Amino acid sequence: MSATMTTTIAATELGGPVPSLPHAISVSLPTWKDNVDYEEGASRVVDSMKTGYPRFFIHKSIQKLSKKCEAKFGSAGESCLLFPSATVADACRAFIRNHSPTPVTIRLVQYTICAQSPPTLAATAASTPSSSNQSSEDTIDLHIVFFPVGTFSLARQFWQHTGDGISSRMAEACLEVLAEPESGHRRNTSQTSSLAKLPLVGGMTTSDISSVKGPLRYKPQASRYNANLSFRSPAASSQVPSGPSPSYPSNVAESSTEPTENLTTDHTVYLEERYGRNLPISSSSVAKRALRRRIAGVLLRDSNTPTEPIGAFGEAEPSGNVVGQSWRGVRSVKEEDVFLYSTGMSAIWHAHQLLIGTAVKDSAQLGKSVSFGFPYTDTLKILQKWGPGCHFLGNGLDSDIPELHELLRASSPPILALFCEFPSNPLLRSPNLARLRELADEFGFAIVVDETIGNFVNVDVLRYADIVVSSITKVFSGETNVMGGALIMNPQAPRYKTLREHLLSTYEDNYWPEDSLFMERNSRDFQRRIDIINRNAECIAEFLRSRSSHFNNEVVGDSETRRVIKQVFYPKWVTRENYDACKNPHQLEGSPSYPSGYGGLLSVTFTSPLAGQVFFDSLGCEKGPSLGTSFTLACPYAVLAHYNELEWAESWGVDRGLVRVSVGLENQQKLLDTFAYAVHAAEEAVKTTL
Repeated sequence: MSATMTTTIAATELGGPVPSLPHAISVSLPTWKDNVDYEEGASRVVDSMKTGYPRFFIHKSIQKLSKKCEAKFGSAGESCLLFPSATVADACRAFIRNHSPTPVTIRLVQYTICAQSPPTLAATAASTPSSSNQSSEDTIDLHIVFFPVGTFSLARQFWQHTGDGISSRMAEACLEVLAEPESGHRRNTSQTSSLAKLPLVGGMTTSDISSVKGPLRYKPQASRYNANLSFRSPAASSQVPSGPSPSYPSNVAESSTEPTENLTTDHTVYLEERYGRNLPISSSSVAKRALRRRIAGVLLRDSNTPTEPIGAFGEAEPSGNVVGQSWRGVRSVKEEDVFLYSTGMSAIWHAHQLLIGTAVKDSAQLGKSVSFGFPYTDTLKILQKWGPGCHFLGNGLDSDIPELHELLRASSPPILALFCEFPSNPLLRSPNLARLRELADEFGFAIVVDETIGNFVNVDVLRYADIVVSSITKVFSGETNVMGGALIMNPQAPRYKTLREHLLSTYEDNYWPEDSLFMERNSRDFQRRIDIINRNAECIAEFLRSRSSHFNNEVVGDSETRRVIKQVFYPKWVTRENYDACKNPHQLEGSPSYPSGYGGLLSVTFTSPLAGQVFFDSLGCEKGPSLGTSFTLACPYAVLAHYNELEWAESWGVDRGLVRVSVGLENQQKLLDTFAYAVHAAEEAVKTTL
């Protein structure tokens, strides 16, 4: 490769939203130093942050609403966090009290926001959480936890670990309703000419999508949140709305020159409606049912293209027997076995709470859980900070099963549950689920499997689990503009009846209606996207592996070899036998027409810190948190997830210089060129030091 080769692709500017939309769930940290300085709290980075991953960065709309709540109901020296239900607010209060080193005063306030009428204060600190959070047709119920300002960092742990805070769209709804009585606020839809060149992900502009087929739904309207809110009302129509298909970028994302955070409300409505995303609030119950069916695998004739309507739902089923037995491997799973949550971590937290609650209800002694394999950081924190704690078997390999067996035999009280990822993040290891199921049946514990990275198109893990959880924020959505989580129960599991009955008695649907509409619309073509991502990721992984010292059996540090890549982690080469044992054969009726693959996530380690940093800085794609995106996204994983415990992470095999890559839908050859350029830049940088 020529030393003068250049890349024409750049990431979004530091701190900008990725994608360039108001509800983006990733943020651009384009260089290695940007990531380190972010963790260090450097002002140049912190002050540049326009947004961030929602569990770590409280969205500016939520911050604005919090300030209003503090001004209206707060006392001097108090701060607050906002939640969608009294039950979650009470759980936050309990967490703060349980983990505060000193007694702390916490107040709960229920703020009932009424459209075009004065809001009321409906509850105080002495209030008892209700069993549900059903807003009436013209109100929004906001639940506020007030605590001393000095306790904010502790309260933020609850927000981060559980993922149960309000969403940015809920905050916008509250702000818009609150603005109406004060200023008669309405959306001004009379001017759209300035939208001609607004930036989108991948260097696209609004002019690039003007040729997409479908009706233009941008038209004069009053506020979306007026006296006819109907946030939780049944769908007025049984038809899931359809819209124009997004145009996926054919190249790696280019930088935006105009930050979308400065968009007016008009711009936001135009972009999201014209881009085929914004749908009537009244359709949320229909969208949620479609999501549950899609996740359960019972839609035998689902949409494979974003422009094709799914079909009618509700009282009458469409012709053609759209709904049938699940193709997920457990044929008896139904849409009623799928429970939606506001985030993936919320699904994990509620799964753990379900298991604790069931044990307490049965008057059983509460045992610890097991974290089998190195998981995403907040999963481990949940198991450690709620209940009696957990045993951490951080490698999650077959060689760890004898140790697990001895632990199970010696534990009193018995182990409550085993949590694992399939495969794991970021080492892409797949546990031996068949053997773990045998142990679960022998010792009576539950298995909870996080299938986010493998995804149920590629792998069938439900047959081995009691509960499967997933962050549908990731590849299921793909669009990086909405959060969501799912909990799926296995009807063939031994404790299915007990667990499901308890969940039905405690479950709250806190998934904000508008978020569910975006998620439903985004996920209509998830099978097609996963197929493209599978092929792209395997191609990139093969290329990087061919340039690694591990693959070429070379000793790192050998001056005669100047390879910069040490090892590539990808399910095709990491515990492949366990992954292949769960690979989805797609033989059942309704199964995806695409072959299963090894997913879109891979991790790379390097022969020196310099090599890794130059590779990352030279990689021509978006850089930031999250994965499963329709565009390629990279991050220095250990720096972002374990900056204050890097040595501990390295003791479990997570190299501090590890770069995690989520491969997207871009043209494969252009992706190869992009990664080749980054490898070449790293090689040249290392060469100058020899």
